[in-house]
Amino acid sequence: MTLSTIVIYTAIVAVILTLITYFVLNKKDHPVMSYVQNYVGAFFIFSGWVKAVDPLGTAYKMQDYFNQFEFVFEETWFSFITPIFPILSDYAVGFSVFVVVFEIVLGAMLILGHKPKFTAWAFLILVIFFTVLTGFTYLTGYVPGDVNFFSFSDWGEFNENNMKVTDCGCFGDFIKLEPKVSFQKDLVLLIPAIYFLFKSKDMHTLFSKTIRNIGVTILGLGLIYYCISNFLWDIPDNDFRPFKKGVNIAAQKQLEEDAVANVQITEAVLTNKASEEVTVLPYNQYLSVFKDYPKEEWSVSYNQTEPTVPHSKISEFAISSEEGYALDEEILESTEPMILLVAHKLYGDASPSTRIVKDTTYRTDTIFQRDGSIITQKSIASVDERTEDYIDYLWKDYYTERYDDVIKPFVEAARAEGLKVVLAAGGDFERINDFKYDMGMDVQYGEADDLLLKTIVRSNPGVVLMQGGKLVDKWHYKQLPKFNEVKESYLQ
Repeated sequence: MTLSTIVIYTAIVAVILTLITYFVLNKKDHPVMSYVQNYVGAFFIFSGWVKAVDPLGTAYKMQDYFNQFEFVFEETWFSFITPIFPILSDYAVGFSVFVVVFEIVLGAMLILGHKPKFTAWAFLILVIFFTVLTGFTYLTGYVPGDVNFFSFSDWGEFNENNMKVTDCGCFGDFIKLEPKVSFQKDLVLLIPAIYFLFKSKDMHTLFSKTIRNIGVTILGLGLIYYCISNFLWDIPDNDFRPFKKGVNIAAQKQLEEDAVANVQITEAVLTNKASEEVTVLPYNQYLSVFKDYPKEEWSVSYNQTEPTVPHSKISEFAISSEEGYALDEEILESTEPMILLVAHKLYGDASPSTRIVKDTTYRTDTIFQRDGSIITQKSIASVDERTEDYIDYLWKDYYTERYDDVIKPFVEAARAEGLKVVLAAGGDFERINDFKYDMGMDVQYGEADDLLLKTIVRSNPGVVLMQGGKLVDKWHYKQLPKFNEVKESYLQ
C-alpha cells in the first residue's frame, strides 16, 4: 500500500461519513467543514492505529529523535535544554503510548465534533509537532556530517546519506514514506489545522455532550489497554515488520542480496568543483572518457536502477560469535528445528571492580636417564599475584527473573530434546560473557545489532522457533508456552 492509496481510501470513508452526517444525522449547515472533519479524523485514526499495534516501534523512533536533538542543541545557544532529551528518551515508551492514543482520540473527536475549540488547538499543536519531526528528518539531508543543523549557511546539496533519522515512522512499519513525502504530508495537514482554528464554530457536533464524553473516555481507556498489551505482556497482534511468522528468512535474504547484485549503474553525474557545472553521461560512455574528468576538478556520483526486491532488515540479519563465526548462516542453513533467544539489551549496571590474578611462571628441566634418553619436565618457577581491573555487571533483578522463571526451564527442556539454542544479544562480548557466566545456560551466545533484534521480536527476551531458514513462530516471554506444547504443535 502507498500513501496515495491511503489518501484515496480515506477520501471514500470521509464521503460515506459525510453523507451519513448530512442525510441521517441532519447536520447540513456546513457540509465542506463536515467533510474535512471526517477526512482528517479518519486519516488520524488510521495512522494512529497502525502505530498502536506496535507502540514500541514508535518509542524506538522517538528515542532516535531525542538522541539527535540532544546532539544538535548541545552545540548551540540552546544547550541548556539538552538535559531534557535523555529524560524523554528514558520515558519514550510512555510518550509513545500517549501520542498514539492522543492521535486516535483526536481523530474521533474531529468526526464527532467534540469540544471544537479544544480539538482545533490540539490538532494544530499535534500537526506542528509532527511537522517538526518530519521536517528535521528531511532537512538533515542538506546538512553535511561535520556541520550543525543550525549552521544554515553551511548547508549543501541534498544527500539522503546525511539524514540522521531515515524514517519518520508516521505509519509505523505499515508503510515507509520517504522523508520528503512525510514532510510534505504534514505541511498539507497544516491547511485544515488552520481552517479548524479559525472556523471551529462551523464544526458539526454529533450526539449529546454526555454520549460524546463517554465515547471518547471509553475509546481512550481501551486504546491505552490495547497499546500496553502489544508490548508489556504480548507481541503485536498485527506484525507489519519483515520478520513475520512463516517468513522464510533465508530465501528472502537471498532474494534481496541477488536484487542488489543485479542493480545496474545507468549514468554518471559529474559536477565541476569550480563552476558547479553538471554533466550527465551514460555510464558506458563515461567509462571511455573518464580520464577527461580528473578527480581534482570533478566530483562524480551515479544513477542506478532500483533493486527488483526492496531492501528490508532481513538483509541485515547477522549474528556473530566471539570468534567472528557467522552464527546467522548456521541458523538459516540448519534443517533441524532450533531456538533463537533474542535480547536486544542485557539490562545491568557496569561496576568497575578489581580482582587478584595469579601469574604462574614455569621452568623446563632436562633430565638425562640411565638408558641415554632425554626427557623434559616442567615445574613451577614462581607464582606472582597482581591486581587486575575489570568490569563486573550487576544484572537487574527483574531481568534475571525472566530467565530464571521462564527462559531457563524452556531452554533446558529444548536442550534435553536435542535442539540447538542460540542467544543473540546486543552489546559487546564483555557484557555478553559476564551474562553467560552468571546465567549458566547451556546455549551458544552471539552478538547482533540491537536494532535488528528489536525488529525481530518486540520482547526482551523474546523466543523464536526457526527451521530450515523459516521463522516458524515467536513469543513474548510472558506468553511463552511450555516446551511440551511447542513440541506437540510444531515438532512432531
